[in-house]
Amino acid sequence: MVNITRVYTGGGDKGESSLVDGSRRSKADPRFEVVGLCDEFNSLLGTVLMEIDRLPNHDDGGQRTSVRRIQQVVGEALGRTQHEVFDLGAELACPPETLPEFMVLINEDQANVLVDEMDALLEWLEPLNSFILPTGEPPVAMMHVARTMVRRLERSVVRLREHEGESSVRPIVLIYINRLSDWLFVMARWVSHVLQNEETKWVPLGKRTAERGIGQRVRQMRSNDDDLSSI
Repeated sequence: MVNITRVYTGGGDKGESSLVDGSRRSKADPRFEVVGLCDEFNSLLGTVLMEIDRLPNHDDGGQRTSVRRIQQVVGEALGRTQHEVFDLGAELACPPETLPEFMVLINEDQANVLVDEMDALLEWLEPLNSFILPTGEPPVAMMHVARTMVRRLERSVVRLREHEGESSVRPIVLIYINRLSDWLFVMARWVSHVLQNEETKWVPLGKRTAERGIGQRVRQMRSNDDDLSSI
């Protein structure tokens, strides 16, 4: 059981910190990098949950059942995922051979749940015939940021394994992280669908019209303001 009576200890004042097994390493060590990214990602999931809670659940016609549905589904799923990401960070804060015997680790069950949820969400969605841009209402945009952070975590875990050897990270860890990014992408699309928002499709440069920029529009705005002020 964790018993935290104070946050500051002074033990890391010289740029080192302790792993779960008690060994000391530089805070720049690749293992601390992946642990830190788990923490960053988990904090971002908390921001997504905040944005989900802030969706307006009433309009002129009464309660928005779509928002209530999103809050129930996404709230439950992300709440569970936050616990799993914390589990993941705790595991990565120590080489596998020195993990405490009592620690219960992420396994295939958690990865399989992500796959099952993706399959269920995809039943609502039309297949993509184009890449989409990472934009949309606040929770959707934040989910896209979260999925890119998961990819950064994935790259850092690969670097850790290359630095310390393949046995330094259990294979299921990379599988779970890989599934997690895909899961967030599908979840973001599902939320957009339930909110009846159009996704912004990427148009390749060769198919876009000549870009003139917004310079002329801004100049016209200024000219209009000057005209109004002179009246």
